[in-house]
Amino acid sequence: MSTVQQLLADALREQVARLLREAGLECPADLQVQVGPPSHAQHGDYASNAAMPLARLLRRAPLSIAAELCDGLLADASGGGDVGAGGLLAHVEAVAPGFLNMRLNWRRWAEMDFDAGREDAHAPPPKVVIEHTSINPNKAAHIGHLRNSCIGDTLARLYKRVGYRVEVHNYIDDLGNQLADTVVGLLHTGAEGAYARFGDYCWDTYAAVNRAYAATPSMTEERTRVLHELEEGRSSTAWIGELVAERIVREHTEEMRRFGIRYDVLVWESHLVRQGFWAAAFAKLKTTPAFVLAEEGKLAGCWVLKHGSCAEDATDQVDAEELAPGQADHSADKVLVRSNGILTYTAKDIAYHLWKFGLLDQTFKYTRFATDSLWTTAPAGAGVRKRFGQADIVLNVIDHRQQYPQAMVKQALEALGFIRQAERLRHVSYGVVSLSPGTAAELGIDTSDGKGSYAMSGRQGIGIKVADMLQLMERVIEEKRSRRTGLTSEAIAAAAIRYYLLRYNLQTEVVFDLHKATEITGNTGVYLLYAHARAASLLAKAEQEASEKVRPGEAGELVSSKAPPFPAVLEAAEYALLRQLAYWPETLEAAAEERAPNLIGTYAYELATAFNTFYAACPILKAEGERRSFRIWLTAKYKMTLADALQVLGLPAPNRM
Repeated sequence: MSTVQQLLADALREQVARLLREAGLECPADLQVQVGPPSHAQHGDYASNAAMPLARLLRRAPLSIAAELCDGLLADASGGGDVGAGGLLAHVEAVAPGFLNMRLNWRRWAEMDFDAGREDAHAPPPKVVIEHTSINPNKAAHIGHLRNSCIGDTLARLYKRVGYRVEVHNYIDDLGNQLADTVVGLLHTGAEGAYARFGDYCWDTYAAVNRAYAATPSMTEERTRVLHELEEGRSSTAWIGELVAERIVREHTEEMRRFGIRYDVLVWESHLVRQGFWAAAFAKLKTTPAFVLAEEGKLAGCWVLKHGSCAEDATDQVDAEELAPGQADHSADKVLVRSNGILTYTAKDIAYHLWKFGLLDQTFKYTRFATDSLWTTAPAGAGVRKRFGQADIVLNVIDHRQQYPQAMVKQALEALGFIRQAERLRHVSYGVVSLSPGTAAELGIDTSDGKGSYAMSGRQGIGIKVADMLQLMERVIEEKRSRRTGLTSEAIAAAAIRYYLLRYNLQTEVVFDLHKATEITGNTGVYLLYAHARAASLLAKAEQEASEKVRPGEAGELVSSKAPPFPAVLEAAEYALLRQLAYWPETLEAAAEERAPNLIGTYAYELATAFNTFYAACPILKAEGERRSFRIWLTAKYKMTLADALQVLGLPAPNRM
């Protein structure tokens, strides 16, 4: 069985169809019957406005229709129950102007098996390929990159949880401007000093070379030369680029592992180009009228993808970096191959997505990278065969500034006739991470203009590195811990940072403030970890007490999934916790449908808060008889549900802190 919401909606849909049949009407295909939590708890556990759209069809007052739907629901005793919806509904009332307010039979709810998941469990689950992280392999990662990784990893966990096959990609752009800039910097500028990691050295080198470009504009010609050599892959410069990228990616993947972030495969852009994937995509694109060679104007000599009506969300801007120097233009057409022969990022991305969906004849071979569970595309002539790609659905976690290139990838699929795949390509857009005025000032940024936030800039070397943030948070945790018997301070710190980046709506710009980010009270990851540990400690004590009082083998019944007898009247805090537990499966489904990890974070925080209120208001181990058994069962149910939510969020579920 899936969710309470679905069961109630199905029961209500039957009653709607019955009323329409009795009136001699067919049920419109677009008629929506929705059930959900009411705005106010006093209105019940679930509510529906199903009577409202029926009023126009039946030419009757909504309240009268709601009353009939109410009677029908309560009369439905399918499934052997003695009240409505198979016994799940204890009470339904119709209220003006035509709402249905429903209250659950909590004893019946506890006996039923609700969980989120795909409805057709017999069909093979669709395969979702999720691409995230995809950091330019030219310097250390900053907290903006980490937000991308946390979102992508949580989506991967979420889709697995609701029954999809999931494959996680990290695309390595080792032919782009950023790596070329770092290589130019290593060859001509560089940085000096002692560095703990190569990525930190490259962080300063990248900033130094961009200062050199500003001082000597002609130096950008060296970037063009390096880009050509990286793409051709035959020179010592290409080898330097490959060594830099591989070293940086190893540091990135190790860093992400500390936050519980994993990948299935690394896809290297250089392998995509050198092994013919772009050539195959280019051949396909040339057969469509949407892909043309510009013969005049500022784009003369460029292969461009003509902007069409299918890219409705696209802006009318071509990024200057997609063109050769001096070719910047405002145009709705997307340059795929520059006049100097260098491919743009979008060109390679189109080839990558044709492969993701299994639309190219080419296949990669693979070798292991860093760990036994992580694979990487291999250079030509090496590696073993693996079955990656062949996606049914593709999710790309990329910030909102990449909306236009993502729309052009979708348009390319449509132009090639791959309409179904284009429909299943989804850009998971999110707001960037910027710095609060206080944090910006601490990093040496001039904040005299009084702006509300300040952008991080790799070119200027401005930002907070992930490794530095983790070390800072670990020190904060270590200073505030009274006991150190459970998780390490680093694990708690990583969980705190991860939750901080996940709790916001995806479209929200996260204004990162060092002091707020290191808080460990309120709506924080640390609060959630303690909330789980509190329940675990209580249940362990209950088990210990039971083992001293009852015969061997009976103590485990205290925390079994089988519900004990319910009290005749629930306390307010017991009822509030039950309601929150009931909403978990539908929260999972809503989060997957909306691709919104923050819904899981909000749910977990509200669940933990409901439990802490219950813990404070209702004695658990000191209660007596059936009330004690019920409260111990409710605590176990809460612990199991919170652990489920924490797993989706990528946070540990500790028994001790």
